Amino acid sequence: MFTNLSPGAIGIRCGWVEGLDLAARAGFAGADVAIGDAARVAASGGAAAVQALFAERGLRMGGWSFPVRWNGTETEFQQSLAALPAQARLAAEIGCFRTATWVPSWSDELTRQEYFSRFVGRFRQIAEILAQHGHRLGLEFIGPRTLRAGKRHGFVHTMDGMLLLACAIGTGNVGLLFDGWHWYTCRSTLDDVRQLTAADVVQVHLNDAPAGVDVLDQLDNVRCLPGETGVIPNRELLQILRDVGYDGPVTVEPFNRALQEIAAQDPLRAAILTRESLERVW
Repeated sequence: MFTNLSPGAIGIRCGWVEGLDLAARAGFAGADVAIGDAARVAASGGAAAVQALFAERGLRMGGWSFPVRWNGTETEFQQSLAALPAQARLAAEIGCFRTATWVPSWSDELTRQEYFSRFVGRFRQIAEILAQHGHRLGLEFIGPRTLRAGKRHGFVHTMDGMLLLACAIGTGNVGLLFDGWHWYTCRSTLDDVRQLTAADVVQVHLNDAPAGVDVLDQLDNVRCLPGETGVIPNRELLQILRDVGYDGPVTVEPFNRALQEIAAQDPLRAAILTRESLERVW
C-alpha cells in the first residue's frame, strides 16, 4: 500500500501537474492520473512523457480517472463509452491499471429492478473494454442512511451487496473502491473485511467520523481526517487490507470544511496535514 494524494478530495483546486508537484512536496508516495490531461501530454510526447511526470517527482501512479457517464442518458453513455478504448489503451501504456467510480444507493426515477438492469448491462460493456487492456474497475458503495432517506427507490449500499453486483457483471475484473467511511456507515464489520481477497479491492479511501453522532445519523459531507476521532478503526482496517494482499493507493477523502478552508488559502499545508493524518493510522 502507499499514500496517495487526490487534491480535489481535500478541497484543493489546481491543475493536474500542479497536483503532482503538490503530492511530491507534501511527501505522498503517489498521485492519480487525470486521463484527459495525460492524453494531451501523450499527444506530443507519448506515454513516456506521462511516465516522466511521475518519475521526476518520485511518485507512483494511483488510479486513473473514470471517464464513462454510466448513469446518464443512453446517448451520454454511448458517447463516453466510445472514447473508452483509447483512454484504456493509454492508461495501460503508461502503466496505470486501476480506475474507479461511485454508485448512488438510491434513485428517484428507476425502480430497483430497472436500476439493476441498467447497472449490470452498462458496466458489463465498460468492464469488457477495460479487461482488454488489463484494467481493474473499483465500484464504491455508498453507506449513509441519511443519503437514502426520502428517496423513492433504494439500491445497493453495502460492501457485500457491491461484491454481488461485481459478480453479476461477470467479467472478473470488477471489485471495490473500499471507502472506510461507507464501510462504517453501512454498519459492516472488521470480520467482513477479513473475508476479502486482494482481487476484491481495487482502491482504498480513508476518513474518520464525527464523535457523538449515531452511525445512522452521520451526514456524508461531514467527515474527519483519519485518526482525528478514532470512531472509524482505520489502523485495523489498514492492517486487514494489508493482510489480504491489497497493495494499491490509499487516499483521504474527508469532505472536511475546516480542511477545505485551509486548502483555499494554503494548498501545501492542507496536503501536508492530510499526509500526516495518514501517518497517524499507517
